[in-house]
Amino acid sequence: MKPLTIKENTLKQDRDFELFKKEFKKWQQKFGLTGYKVYFKHELLEKSFADVNINQGEMVATVRLNSNLPDKEKPHKHVALSAKHEALHLLVGRLEKNGCCRFIGSDEIYEATEELVFKLEDLIQ
Repeated sequence: MKPLTIKENTLKQDRDFELFKKEFKKWQQKFGLTGYKVYFKHELLEKSFADVNINQGEMVATVRLNSNLPDKEKPHKHVALSAKHEALHLLVGRLEKNGCCRFIGSDEIYEATEELVFKLEDLIQ
């Protein structure tokens, strides 16, 4: 198999990024996470295929797809699964944020847990 040209590689990366955004949005809708403003970036990530940064207070998420995977990682790349994985991080983000706070009341943990349970209730048939 011959290596891709720069143009072919760029087109493949563009298709991967478009698929990533489409899949993330699908799961965002399915998980009922429509209250978040989501921004997408396609840029170099040092340690992952993709990631999500959540500003819970502002209800903003930035979802990034790695634009330059090392060759040894390329066989393990699964764009659609990575998008779903990051959407799941958004789903549990509030609960994770609350769990990391040193001074948090049980009411806040309970509310975040209930929010997640109601969403999962709709998802699991």
